[in-house]
Amino acid sequence: MPAVGTHQMVKSFLLLFFKKEALAWFPLFLAGCAVQPVGPVSLSKIEFSALPGWGADHPSQAMPALLASCARLDALPADQSVGGSGDAAARGGQAGQWRPACHDASQVPAGDDAAARAFIEHDLVPWRISQGDSSQALFTGYFEPEVSGSRVRSAADQTPLYARPADLVQADLGDFKPDLTGTRIAGRVEDGRLLPYFDRAQIVGGALSRRRLEIAWLADPVDAFFLQIQGAGRIRLADGRIMRVGYAGQNGRPYVAIGKLLADRGELPLDGISMQSIRAWLAAHPADAAGVMDGNPSYVFFHELPGLRADDGPPGALGVSLVPGRSVAIDRAFVPLGAPIWVDTTDPLDGGAFQRLMSAQDIGGAIKGPLRADIFYGWGADAEARAGKARQSGEMFVLLPAGGA
Repeated sequence: MPAVGTHQMVKSFLLLFFKKEALAWFPLFLAGCAVQPVGPVSLSKIEFSALPGWGADHPSQAMPALLASCARLDALPADQSVGGSGDAAARGGQAGQWRPACHDASQVPAGDDAAARAFIEHDLVPWRISQGDSSQALFTGYFEPEVSGSRVRSAADQTPLYARPADLVQADLGDFKPDLTGTRIAGRVEDGRLLPYFDRAQIVGGALSRRRLEIAWLADPVDAFFLQIQGAGRIRLADGRIMRVGYAGQNGRPYVAIGKLLADRGELPLDGISMQSIRAWLAAHPADAAGVMDGNPSYVFFHELPGLRADDGPPGALGVSLVPGRSVAIDRAFVPLGAPIWVDTTDPLDGGAFQRLMSAQDIGGAIKGPLRADIFYGWGADAEARAGKARQSGEMFVLLPAGGA
């Protein structure tokens, strides 16, 4: 636990240093930097009939994720902030604002598309998200990988997964300055000062090796790297059992896309970058792989997730199991956690329409901005293929309670 007085020290540090710096951070993506819209964020109320593909979705398939969000929101104090800004915060930024809709959602019969559609159209209102003159959103994808490993170090398993260190201090800047809600920092306290936490190169080099933080050991350091990007995973043990691990914290260093680093060096074409092409390059250049991965100073810590069923997704930031194809990570500085999201984009494999109702149940270090979303595709080979190639444009809409502000 942080030492007594850390909270006040962090507060002073934030007010002095992050007043300007926090607002200057820009999103980074696996495949590199994208041109981002500029200008104020706005919501435009529309009719359900104007949602692209609304009539073709099966809303009953979105209800399990929505109901899971409701269960979590119902358990929070009514005035608990769940994120959002502007109209999104005013209309759905507190847990209690969702309770009437959640009550009605609980009355919808399972598998009944007509009843689900009637509930959604009665209790919720769709809003198009825009920034400046643009409503073009960027959609990427993530999944839950399965990798080989062990609970103990062995000749084959030499790469550790670490639990969260006790000296890691994390803070949401919104606790100190409301307009910075959703912006987070992390560091460590040394001689009464908050310092940046060890970066990836330092941690891989042994900065934490004497603390007994290892919860598992993996056979492949590249697997460990991409497991950290995904934030959760399944470790296949030698006896055939599966160990589930999930996100426990991050070192506070900025996420740097190694795909962009490789493109800048001329190693990969920018328009051909995917998880698959990056992994192929790392495998083909083993002598350079560690240095390239260290180019991303961000490092993620894990904890074991006992008791999950094989068909349960990992828990997201909202604290509920993610549902493949129906859960999405957003930036809660702009979109409330738990809110239904209408996604209008394309399938990363066949280019067909991907238009469906999803639930904002997760966040991510590279998911920054109002027009940014990361689709959870699940686990297995198909999910890996989609997530690895996902980088589609489109539009996103947030559905907020019909009761208004």
